Amino acid sequence: MKRVVHAACPHDCPDACAVLITVEDGRATKIQGDPEHPVTRGFLCAKVAKYLDRVYSPERVLYPTRRLRPKGPSAAPVGPATGSVWQRISWDEAIEEITTRLKHTAGEFGPEAILPYSYGGTLGVLNNASMDRRFFHRLGASQLDRTICASTGGEALISVVGRKLGTEPEQFRHSRYIIAWGANIHGNNVHLWPFIEEARRHGGKLVVIDPYKTRTAKCADWYLPIVPGTDAALALGMMQVIIAEGLHDAEYVAQHTYGFDELAERVREYTPERVAQWTGISAEDIVRLAREYATARPAVIRVNYGVQRSERGGMAVRSIAMLPCITGSWKEVGGGLQLSLSGAAKNLDRDALEMPELMNSGPLGRPARVINMSQLASALNQVTGPPVKALFVYNSNPAAVAPDHNNVIRGLMRPDLFTVVHEQFFTDTTDYADIVLPATTFFEHKELQTSYGHYYLQISDQAIAPLGEAKSNVELFRELALRMGFDEPGFRESVDQMIDKALMSADPMLKEIDRAKLEKEHWIKLKFPSGGSAPGSKCEDVLPFARGFATASGKALLRNDSLLQINLDPVASFTPPEESRHTTAARKYPLEMLGRKADNFLNTTFCNLESVQALEESTREALEISRPDAEARGIGDGEQVRVWNDRGSLFLRAQVNGAVQPGVVAARLGWAKLSPNGANVNVLTSERLTDMAGGPTFYSCLVEVEAVRPKS
Repeated sequence: MKRVVHAACPHDCPDACAVLITVEDGRATKIQGDPEHPVTRGFLCAKVAKYLDRVYSPERVLYPTRRLRPKGPSAAPVGPATGSVWQRISWDEAIEEITTRLKHTAGEFGPEAILPYSYGGTLGVLNNASMDRRFFHRLGASQLDRTICASTGGEALISVVGRKLGTEPEQFRHSRYIIAWGANIHGNNVHLWPFIEEARRHGGKLVVIDPYKTRTAKCADWYLPIVPGTDAALALGMMQVIIAEGLHDAEYVAQHTYGFDELAERVREYTPERVAQWTGISAEDIVRLAREYATARPAVIRVNYGVQRSERGGMAVRSIAMLPCITGSWKEVGGGLQLSLSGAAKNLDRDALEMPELMNSGPLGRPARVINMSQLASALNQVTGPPVKALFVYNSNPAAVAPDHNNVIRGLMRPDLFTVVHEQFFTDTTDYADIVLPATTFFEHKELQTSYGHYYLQISDQAIAPLGEAKSNVELFRELALRMGFDEPGFRESVDQMIDKALMSADPMLKEIDRAKLEKEHWIKLKFPSGGSAPGSKCEDVLPFARGFATASGKALLRNDSLLQINLDPVASFTPPEESRHTTAARKYPLEMLGRKADNFLNTTFCNLESVQALEESTREALEISRPDAEARGIGDGEQVRVWNDRGSLFLRAQVNGAVQPGVVAARLGWAKLSPNGANVNVLTSERLTDMAGGPTFYSCLVEVEAVRPKS
């Protein structure tokens, strides 16, 4: 039989594509974008278009395995052969060993010695955060503060507008001035690109602000390279010009903002000439950018999370988010700003899914301690406080993505650390696991899917039976809970029951949306309350801040006194990050290092597949460096180089090109074990946190580079 199944891509991407999976005799034979979906519109990104290669890869983890040899990278196979690293075991054996070890750990060291570690390997609502949270809450395990990607930018946006809402992608076709600020739309938000191209065909202009000349920058009408970590200075400089020249929307500001007078006073010190010294963008270009942005109507900013991954990243996003508030572009179709449209993700009944009250009925009788995932290295190597004795990893690959890689690996190598990894492939992290469990792909389970790039909620139907003995997160943690003897009814709920609970929310954005309707229609647009559209706009246009903001006062907080509690300026300001070329640290390490995301990987997902690797071949093992910086160090194109700082070193191949400006170098993030050096760019990054919400500072990283030549 041949049938077509409606599903949704759950990977950590704003597009959350609606997909059609063709299944013949129980095997998926084709994947394509749903042509009816208003954002997907019938096409997929290059990596997901090859998703059958992932599902049916001969390298899939298909059975539970137990480690036979010491922890560490190895190519040894699974099986009885001499030298094998892994022994295949049954699910019953795996569950029994895991629950026994967790009980022993909790009994000897307390349940907080157990740490779950997960993030965005799937953003499906249930398999990202539902039964797993219930299990660890009831167990009394440490809580994980999931900061590694979006916490800083999200909190910064909320500090201005009150909620993570913004301009829907369909409206970009109406924009006449589009700023892609740290956003590689063409590389990792590809379904926004056709709307931008439509806008440009009607006279719109695309401006890209980015320290790296991305695919999007190469396609732009105007590209402005910026020194990493100086985005707040540029936004403040733009506001100085806009306010000084009277280009702001005085009526909108008076009606819908709070703290404008203080902002106007503050930005007086951020003259274009002063800002130019920090950002590397000329004063003339800063003035031109500010004028064009304020006078082209409508104007929109697509800002992405790379901006917030520096030490002052929160203030950077906060400052950028003020721009549409003072120009009034929020009231126009095609205006405003987009960072993260997590409307559905926040509107669902998360407490019903995660059941945090189980912490009170667990062994602690209270909420457990919280560990910041961006400081995993410290958590695994700490010498004071409750030790981490058991680590349960799913939906993440911390041995590749966590900062301070060398110390993360040192912690993972501990023989007294019991580590379980639930995965689809033998990743960097499985090299340090005691037990590896097979995980399903989104083809193999049913799911509820939100998006942070559009306003559509979707049902993703199961297309095929799980391969081998793979289990979903929901099924795995249900089995663990029942084996542990947890008898709360929530551990026996089915997928459909959990979807029903998630949708039983009082939020008006979910009004009249239930599982039956989603199963019939596959995707439904969220509802916005009356007043969400501007006068004269079509009812389907989402304008969340046309008539006010989601703050307690209903006004955009250009001054937010709550920031004083975390020792931040309540308005906005710029201070160079401690680790930047503008500080004394630059005397030792003068180059800003960008551990950039590959265009065709998704963080470290997909990077082990040959068909996807081929799309990234040009930058494989490359250190991109400007010609002036290369010549100053006697480095030729293609030569091996050493990149280092006090935290570690990396050997790469110099690629002398125009993708980075002088003072900046870049290398691609990937699996450490796929590098000849057995390491990736995170050997260079630190555990220093951002100014808001405890995020990582991947892009506040200074290094030096030298050529490596054979000794004569």
